[in-house]
Amino acid sequence: MYSIIKFWPFLLLVVSNVFMTFAWYGNLKFKNSSVSLPLIILISWGIAFFEYCFMIPANRLASKNFDTAQLKIIQEAITLVVFGVFSVLYLKESFKLNYILSFICILGAVFFAFKKF
Repeated sequence: MYSIIKFWPFLLLVVSNVFMTFAWYGNLKFKNSSVSLPLIILISWGIAFFEYCFMIPANRLASKNFDTAQLKIIQEAITLVVFGVFSVLYLKESFKLNYILSFICILGAVFFAFKKF
């Protein structure tokens, strides 16, 4: 049961990052549209509300097992994975070698955040 409880914050973080990625970057697919910038901001803000509905519980649950720095590093790693998938599948952008190498460096940060010295 304990391992299932530890898993939930990661799932919630993935869901929250999907919402936030769409809130921040989803509008770029339609950057040539005639929709006004204030309306795009309001739509993005509405989407971001749902990000908070998942992020806050994820952080509160995970804070029982991880310290704040570890939570932030986990969240950033999840953000990069979600954004990588989003940019390739939704925005139809290419995923270049330098992005892969950069992500490997972030995974190194995750490793060191959890390494006991």
